[in-house]
Amino acid sequence: MASLEASANAVTTAQRLVIKIGSALLIKDGKLNAAWVSSLVADIAACKARGQEIIVVSSGAVALGRAALNVGNKSLTLEESQAAAAAGQIALAHGWQARLAEQDLKAAQVLLTIEDTETRRRYLNARATLNTLLRLGAVPIINENDTVATQELRYGDNDRLAARVASMVSADCLILFSDIDGLYRVAPQAGGKPDPKDHIAEIDDISPDILAMAGDAGSPHGSGGMKTKLEAARIASDGGCHMVLTTGHPLNPLTQLLEGGRATFFRAPDSAQSARKAWISGALTPAGQLVIDSGAVAALADGRSLLPVGIAQIKGHFERGDCVLVCDAEGNELGRGLTAYSSEDAARIIGRKSDAIAKILGYTGRSEIIHRDDLILKREDLS
Repeated sequence: MASLEASANAVTTAQRLVIKIGSALLIKDGKLNAAWVSSLVADIAACKARGQEIIVVSSGAVALGRAALNVGNKSLTLEESQAAAAAGQIALAHGWQARLAEQDLKAAQVLLTIEDTETRRRYLNARATLNTLLRLGAVPIINENDTVATQELRYGDNDRLAARVASMVSADCLILFSDIDGLYRVAPQAGGKPDPKDHIAEIDDISPDILAMAGDAGSPHGSGGMKTKLEAARIASDGGCHMVLTTGHPLNPLTQLLEGGRATFFRAPDSAQSARKAWISGALTPAGQLVIDSGAVAALADGRSLLPVGIAQIKGHFERGDCVLVCDAEGNELGRGLTAYSSEDAARIIGRKSDAIAKILGYTGRSEIIHRDDLILKREDLS
């Protein structure tokens, strides 16, 4: 398959798609480029009509805030950047809401800090919120929470944030719309045009040689250069998510890509689900153990989730989101997964039907202790 077709196929077949847009594309003369955003939203509506779920990672708050607070293009202190973000985020969110409404789509604003993707409990809360928004048909508009993020604890660019989000929600494909249509073996000089013969259409491995091709940031509004885009590709790939890097300058940029626009396709070696299962299986240390009855063993063998009614005993201390072992009554390890409840709450609901959880715990939690998507099984022990 030709590389251009590979990019288009990855986009059109993705059930869950993350689209990242930089400030240079969104902002024109200190204002939101409404015509361009409307054209992209028309593309998003076409994706939604195909049954795809869309998340947008949008820069632009600080750039819009500069204009709103009349601070010009001078270098900003951290406090001034935070103030600009606070002023600009209102305009950014309103702009997206208005443009999405033109296509009868609903916007939802989500502001994240790095701790939301690295602290387990906050990660789970953010993932649950995004999954719920997608299930309800909304288009989440995500930006870094620059108003509260400190210089030491921030992404610094939305390329890596987009990749973290793509991994968090097990997206199939991430598109980075940039001011360049892919990676070139020789980075163009400032203000110069890249040589088409140096364009790389497809990358399977982000090697040191590939990393060495990265240039510097090329936009007065943006904070990331090619280096951050390659780092984003590595994060996405590790999460089983393909990535496409292409230009966002034309109107209807997604349509332009699907019709054969030049791009660099970063192929992930595994699917998002396979990468997640591998992470659960080998990268996490189990914090506790769930002992299940024969009925639950049969249910797991049939591909179902692990419900409270099938658990006979809780061992160890763990928190929501921790990895735990799943064992049968003889102590044989059947698998491991991420628990939706702490050991304290789990102990209160084991052996009970899921519709009793809210009454027992005083809140409405998940109906399963471990969802099948968060569970990796040793099939040979389930026979």
